[in-house]
Amino acid sequence: MRCSLLLMALGASLPLQAKTLSLHSPNGEIEVRVNDDLQPNYAVLFHGKSVIAASKLGFDFVKAASFRDGFEIKDSQSAKVDDTWEQPWGEARLIRDRHNELTVSFVNPGSKQGYKVRFRAFDDGIGFRYEVDSDTPLNISRELTEFVISQADEGAQSEQGEQASAWWIPGRGWNRYEYIYQHTPLAEVNQVQTPFTLKTADGVHLAIHEAALVDYAAMTLKQHRPGTFVAELTPWSDGVAVKTSGKFNTPWRTIQVADKAAGLINSHLILNLNEPNQLGDVSWVQPGKYVGIWWGMHINQNTWGSGSKHGATTSETKKYLRFAADNGFDGVLVEGWNLGWDGDWFHNGDLFSFTEPFPDFDIKAITDYGREVGAKLIGHHETSGSVSNYRKQWEDAFSLYEKMGVSQVKTGYVADGGNIKRIDENGVVRHEWHDGQFMVGEYLDNVKAAAKHRISINTHEPIKDTGLRRTFPNWIAREGARGQEYNAWGTPPNPVEHIAMLAYTRMLAGPMDFTPGIFDMSFNGLGDKTNRPQSTLAKQLALYVVLYSPIQMAADLPENYLKRPDAFQFIKDVPTDWEQSIALDGEVGDFVVMARKERKARQYSGNDWYLGAVTDDNARDIELALDFLEPGKQFEAQIYQDGKDAEWKWHPYELDTGKQVVRKGDKLKLHLAAGGGVAVRFKAL
Repeated sequence: MRCSLLLMALGASLPLQAKTLSLHSPNGEIEVRVNDDLQPNYAVLFHGKSVIAASKLGFDFVKAASFRDGFEIKDSQSAKVDDTWEQPWGEARLIRDRHNELTVSFVNPGSKQGYKVRFRAFDDGIGFRYEVDSDTPLNISRELTEFVISQADEGAQSEQGEQASAWWIPGRGWNRYEYIYQHTPLAEVNQVQTPFTLKTADGVHLAIHEAALVDYAAMTLKQHRPGTFVAELTPWSDGVAVKTSGKFNTPWRTIQVADKAAGLINSHLILNLNEPNQLGDVSWVQPGKYVGIWWGMHINQNTWGSGSKHGATTSETKKYLRFAADNGFDGVLVEGWNLGWDGDWFHNGDLFSFTEPFPDFDIKAITDYGREVGAKLIGHHETSGSVSNYRKQWEDAFSLYEKMGVSQVKTGYVADGGNIKRIDENGVVRHEWHDGQFMVGEYLDNVKAAAKHRISINTHEPIKDTGLRRTFPNWIAREGARGQEYNAWGTPPNPVEHIAMLAYTRMLAGPMDFTPGIFDMSFNGLGDKTNRPQSTLAKQLALYVVLYSPIQMAADLPENYLKRPDAFQFIKDVPTDWEQSIALDGEVGDFVVMARKERKARQYSGNDWYLGAVTDDNARDIELALDFLEPGKQFEAQIYQDGKDAEWKWHPYELDTGKQVVRKGDKLKLHLAAGGGVAVRFKAL
C-alpha cells in the first residue's frame, strides 16, 4: 500500500488491477502474455516455460510525454490467418503464413494518450509492432522495447549446469556489419546487431531481429541489466532517433524460437511479416549465376582505377562474356568501369560519374557483344557513401543501363559507419549512419527507382535485410556481412567457422551475395598464416547450397575453373532458385547441412535435389537419411566431397567425386575434412 500511495503522490496513474492477455501460436507451443502492470510489457513462453520474461514496451519522445507508466489495456482484437503465398523467386516457392493475432490498445487515462501493439504468434516465433496515431508530430528519442532473456541473470544456470550463450557481432561500429562473429556467454555481450542468435540455459534457440524496416531507424540491442536487452535505435546526425508525423507503424520486432539450431533456418517468420509484392509483374527479375571482373582486383592482379592493370576494359569484358556464355552463366559483373575510380576513391565519392565510362570501356560495344553471345553485362554503382551525388544521377544512370539491356545492378556504399555523406535542404553537409532512418529510406528509394527501369538491385554495404524482398522483389540480394573478399586481404581472413556462423545469424535475415567458388587457395600461399580462404575445394562448392542467394557468383578467375573441370561442373549444374529448402542438421558455428530442391525454370527440370554441408575446424563423418527425396523415384547422387587426406591448411584441393543410385529411405555417408564440406546433386532418373 505504501508503494502505491508513494507513486500516486508522484503523479503516477496506476490501474487498480493489472490485466493480462494471452496469445498462442497455432500449434499451442508458443504463448505471448501481455500485461499492463506499471508499464505495458510482454512475455514469451515455449513449451510452457519462459524464454522471454516480462519485457517493457513504450517510447520516449524529444518533446512529447513518454509512453511509459500509467498506460492500461483498454481493449483488444483477435484474428487468425492460414494462407499460402507464392514467391516469384526464393528459397521456397510456396510459403505458408499461419498465425494468430492479438492487437492490444493501451491508453493513459490521465493524459488520454494511446497506442496499439499488434502481436502475431507463429509456430516458429512471434512478431510485434507498435501502431501510433497521433495528431501531432512525434520525434522518438528512445524506443523502450526490452527483450529479457529468461534464466540469463549473471551466473544463472540450468539444471544441467548450462549458461545462456550468444553468437554476435557488435552494433554501430565503424565497419558496419562486417565483423567476425563471436561466441560468448550471454553476460559478455554489450551492443549487438541483429539478427542476434542465442541459446538459453535450457537449450532453446532464439534469434531476435526485425521485419519490414521502412521509414524508421534500424534496431541494435544493448544489454543493460544482465539478460535485459533494450532496443537501441540508430540516430540521425542531429541525435534524434526517428522523425515521424505522429502516425506511424514501427518495424516488426521478431523473436524466432526453435528447439534445435536448424529450426531457425527453416523459419519463414521474417518474410511472413512483410507486405505482399507492390511491384506487380516482376517476371523481369531473373535469378541466376554470374562471373565478374572483380576477384582480380582483390588479389592485385587488376585495378579499379585506370592504367596498365585496369580490369574493366572492353577486351577483358568480352572475354568474360564469352566465358560466361560458354559455361551457362547469365552475366558478367564489371567493377571499375566508370569515371571516379582514380586516386583515393574511398574518400572521393563526389567524383563518381554513373554514366561516363573510362575511355577503354565501350559500354555499347560490350552490351552488343553480350547479346550476340548470350550473356548480359551486370552493372555496378559505387557511391563511397556520397549518396547525394548518387541520387542526383541515378535516374540517368538507370536509363542508360535500361537502354543497354542491363537488368541487374550491384550498388556499393563503402564508407565507415556514421560517415555517409548527404547534403541537406540547406546545402549543409551531414554525416549519417548506414542504418539510420535517412539511409533506410535512401536504400529503398534506390530500389524503387531501379524498378521503374526493370532493374534489380544487389546492395553492398547495405542496410540489413528485413524481408523487404517480398514487397519489392527486385531487391534481389545484399551483402551485410564479411564476404569472400576478406579472404583476399582481410587480416585476419574469415575464420574456418565463418560459414557455420553465417548460416544461423546473418542468413536468417535473407539472401547474401557472399561470392563463393574460389578454386585457387594459394594466391598468397597455403597454410594458416596468410590471407586466403580457410576452406577446402569441396567446401567452396557446398557454399552454393548452404548460403542462399538468387544470384550466385563464380568468383574466381576463369582460368582457375578451366584447370579443375570436375569441380567446376557442380557450379555449372547448381541452380539458384528453389522449390523447397530444408536445414537437415547442424549446430551454430560448428556445422550445417542443407538440402534444396530446384525450381522448374529454363534448363532446370524441377526434379533434382541438391545438398550442401560445411564444417568448422573439426573433421566430421555424417550419415544422412534421405527422407527428403520423393517416394517411388530413383536419383543418381553425384557426390563432391573432401578426399581422405584433405584439410584446409595444406591439402585443400583433394576432392573425391563419385556416383551412386539412391532413393528415399536410404542413408548416405559423407566425409567432411577439417575446414571442409560436401556438395551433392541428386539427379532424378
